[in-house]
Amino acid sequence: MVIVLQHVSFAVFLVATAIVMAHLEVQIEGAAGWAQNLPTWRIDTPLTRFVLGGRALTGYHLYLHLFIALMLHTPYAIGLLRITAGTELRLLSFLVLFWMLEDYFWFIINPAYGWRAFRADRIRWHRHTWWGVMPREYWLATPIGLILYALSFRF
Repeated sequence: MVIVLQHVSFAVFLVATAIVMAHLEVQIEGAAGWAQNLPTWRIDTPLTRFVLGGRALTGYHLYLHLFIALMLHTPYAIGLLRITAGTELRLLSFLVLFWMLEDYFWFIINPAYGWRAFRADRIRWHRHTWWGVMPREYWLATPIGLILYALSFRF
């Protein structure tokens, strides 16, 4: 029973935090995703486009991702959690799945998009890596995140 509650707690907290972050990003970016209208630096090279699915690296996204990763690891820093392979794998799992879900929820809750506009022809920054019904990143993040989560229970 305890393990079931752990899984449910992980999933509920994952979805809840992704939805809250998506709402915050909609407030920041509006309809112009991938920091299109934000005053941020951009590095647009073949390497960044390859790694980021045709997108430039922005200062906004770099620092946002670093902030979330650091906040997620706060329990280590303040002594609430002991660093083990299992806890780190679980945190990395959460991070990978969080960003995938947050990105998806950004489209669903954004008044400029919504469920019906979640298509390659409407989302220019995912257009180059759209596989079937969703972006490549979702196809990759889902199994990676789930594998990391499963492995976290082996340590």
